[in-house]
Amino acid sequence: MSPTAIALILVAAVAHACWNMFSKQAASAGAVCFVWLFFTVGAAAYAPVTAIVWVLARPRLAGLPLVFLAGTAVIHVAYALLLQSGYQFGDLSVVYPIGRGSGALLAALAGVVLLGERPGPVSVAGIVLVIGGVIVIGLPGRRAAGAALAVPAEPAAPALARRFSPAVLGISFALLTGISIAVYTLWDKYAVATLQIPPVLEDWAANLGVAVGLAPLALRDRPRLARVWRDWRRQVLGAAVLSPLAYILVLTAMRFTAVAITAPCREISVLFGVLLGRRLLGEGAAVRRLAAAAAIVAGIIVIAVG
Repeated sequence: MSPTAIALILVAAVAHACWNMFSKQAASAGAVCFVWLFFTVGAAAYAPVTAIVWVLARPRLAGLPLVFLAGTAVIHVAYALLLQSGYQFGDLSVVYPIGRGSGALLAALAGVVLLGERPGPVSVAGIVLVIGGVIVIGLPGRRAAGAALAVPAEPAAPALARRFSPAVLGISFALLTGISIAVYTLWDKYAVATLQIPPVLEDWAANLGVAVGLAPLALRDRPRLARVWRDWRRQVLGAAVLSPLAYILVLTAMRFTAVAITAPCREISVLFGVLLGRRLLGEGAAVRRLAAAAAIVAGIIVIAVG
């Protein structure tokens, strides 16, 4: 992997972990309102940048490219709602690694099977280290002393909340999030690498699609929407800026790097996620999860060398 790709992915990893921490902090706000707010603000914030890229790049957006721009919007609606629902029930340092790890594994496998990518033996060893570390991080652990169990004020799925424990629901939503991550990773890889859609435009289409698609649901409960904006404004703004930035950097890397390599390398973000979960949210099992994070870092180095 080139030094440029490594740098892009490392910066993206920090930004990604930070915006996921904001999402976890606002988990009690409810999935639809928070997700709609930060995607809408993100679409507005990055509109000038997208316009500049449009003028400079002059992309051809007829036919198949339009299909892929619309498709990424639909996939990201599912991803955002599943992720935020997972945070309503599970720790950041459990939901985040499981979602990212399962998504990376599926994307890497699909890159080999569907896209014909062939990482070498050294890179495969690195991928195994990354995925293994993510799995170990995701194993449930005891909560740190003094940390409160998050109970969502309005669960995303009330019927499921009555039938299953928060831990089971958190892991289940995380795995579903991982599937959506694999799908949008492959979808967007083809869009930016084969169809040559600018990464900024591909990401902006996702943000705009979520903003438009969830508007009827979010605006139906205006008092709650206003309450979420009042109580979680900093988290909304943080996620709105960092979420698009993280993905634009990754999409840029994927234009010249195989998805079977890029997807696992992104998972260095779980190291930052575990640290944030421990330091700022009081989540437990720090020693085990940090040890597993060391395996992830080792895997990244092996992949880079390979």
